[in-house]
Amino acid sequence: MTAKIISGTEVAKAIREELKVEVAELMEKHGIIPGLVTILVGEDPASQSYVAAKNKTAHALGIHSEQVTLAADTREADLLALVVKYNNDSKIHGILVQLPLPKHINEANVLYAISPDKDVDGFHPVNVGKMVLGEQCFLPCTPHGILELLVRSGVQTSGAEVVVIGRSNIVGKPIANLMLQKRPGGNATVTLCHTRTKDMAAHCRRADILIAAVGVPKMVTADMVKDGVAIIDVGVNRIGMSESGKAILAGDVDFEAVKEKASCITPVPGGVGPMTITMLMKNTVQAAKIAGKLI
Repeated sequence: MTAKIISGTEVAKAIREELKVEVAELMEKHGIIPGLVTILVGEDPASQSYVAAKNKTAHALGIHSEQVTLAADTREADLLALVVKYNNDSKIHGILVQLPLPKHINEANVLYAISPDKDVDGFHPVNVGKMVLGEQCFLPCTPHGILELLVRSGVQTSGAEVVVIGRSNIVGKPIANLMLQKRPGGNATVTLCHTRTKDMAAHCRRADILIAAVGVPKMVTADMVKDGVAIIDVGVNRIGMSESGKAILAGDVDFEAVKEKASCITPVPGGVGPMTITMLMKNTVQAAKIAGKLI
């Protein structure tokens, strides 16, 4: 058996085509242009790259996009004031403060200052609480992207044994919660593993669907999975540099070995990664619809 490759690049492309239509209809029928602002503090190269990709995607979809770059020594009070400014800007429906922030700034204070109605990252406690309760909210982008990958790839989640490795607030805990819920991509029985889990391999071998989000390259080996498992690899780990100076990336799963046992698997790169920015755009369009009282 050689696994079917679940291409996040292709699924993200399909969703973006759908979003293009939605954005055009919002403008033509209601005069609404979804607006997103990204705020970057400092000059971290990875963060600069992420922000540039987000803005490029927004423009391609017809979303109004603004980008603000602040000095690394910007005071927390000044950043909070900027967030409040955009909370009150009717042209902006989504606010994204790129993480991580410099150490002198309290990330929680900044994330909590964003209006829950504009929290398109899905990190505000109000949205987290609504997510847990199964109410309408902005879902965190990477877990939402994982759900879309599973649903659109035809992976049966209802009644499935799902094992999630990693308990972060960004991926592990929210995807575990979402897959428990009565929803498309849900109705699963979920086990959440972490660094204190005893005999993790035994848990993994029970999984019909295995989601690895731990940040350890090739941690999941072939002997840890059963035949026919569906694998979602969230890890993006830099393991070296090519002769041309390009980063060599590996996921949390030993792709070459595990793909011989899995029924389907996401690659790294080109799997979950493209979905995250796409779901950010989906949340921004949703925010515009909510602001326009269309949903």
